[in-house]
Amino acid sequence: MKGLKKIALATAVAAVPFAANADLKALDDSAMGNVTGQAGVTIELETKVSIGQFKYTDEGSFAVNDIVLGGAGVTAAGSTAGYNDLLDQLKIDIDVADDGDAIIHVGTLDSNPIDWGMTVGSMELLAGSTGSDSTTLISNLSGWGNLAQLDISVDTASDHLNVVAAFDVQDMDFDVEFLGIGIRDLTISGAGANFDYDGDGSVMSADADGEFGLDPASQEAQVLAGFANVNLDVYKGAGLGASTASDVLRIDVNNVYMDVAIGETIIGGKNIGTIAIDNLAVTDTKLAVYGHD
Repeated sequence: MKGLKKIALATAVAAVPFAANADLKALDDSAMGNVTGQAGVTIELETKVSIGQFKYTDEGSFAVNDIVLGGAGVTAAGSTAGYNDLLDQLKIDIDVADDGDAIIHVGTLDSNPIDWGMTVGSMELLAGSTGSDSTTLISNLSGWGNLAQLDISVDTASDHLNVVAAFDVQDMDFDVEFLGIGIRDLTISGAGANFDYDGDGSVMSADADGEFGLDPASQEAQVLAGFANVNLDVYKGAGLGASTASDVLRIDVNNVYMDVAIGETIIGGKNIGTIAIDNLAVTDTKLAVYGHD
């Protein structure tokens, strides 16, 4: 590694000046003793981010234009629902455990899920220097929802970055221009109580008091509460199967649980109906990413 651990430490150190007074004073040994052994660093954050264009160029290019990320209010639907355009009420706790593991927890100041919103003007494929052709893949993307959980940890024993997130999408619209398809009122939510989480053939059932008796922080509890759940590991490893690639970027998707619904599917200017995907589970999925000649 142990680069990822250093990144977490550097992030914590970088946050200190924002909390400090303008007058710098030397710390004596007694003051330093008070600093040692503290519980970690907390960063409170509110922000809104705009990016004119993100472009990846090989021979041709893939460009994403007019990106805005903030609170749900950056979208018309989120604003109508009463949200502002700031990604706010965020509280980020950063700790380094005794074994060296870095632990980052994104929570909220008001105990409510974090509302988020995103708009994208277009996603395009662009010809290189030898041509002028272009294809618009997706345009007019607008979506908002809630983030209920985001935990990031770096395990020094395995050199794995683990990400656990629980979220929903309350409303998303976009056009797939090169196919002539429009998607309206897309939602993503938890898979629900009728899902077989552990694959043993049985589904979750309520106990005598009508609850599920689960740890509120567990994946099952988050999904039952209505939030889709993602758990994945990111690390440097070998290629898959018979691949001879080494030192590749590995992404292991441990599980994804969600329900997906589309309110309107527009083809040829007409709504052809709704689409629903119940109890979608993606498990034991591995990706190896590396460059090629």
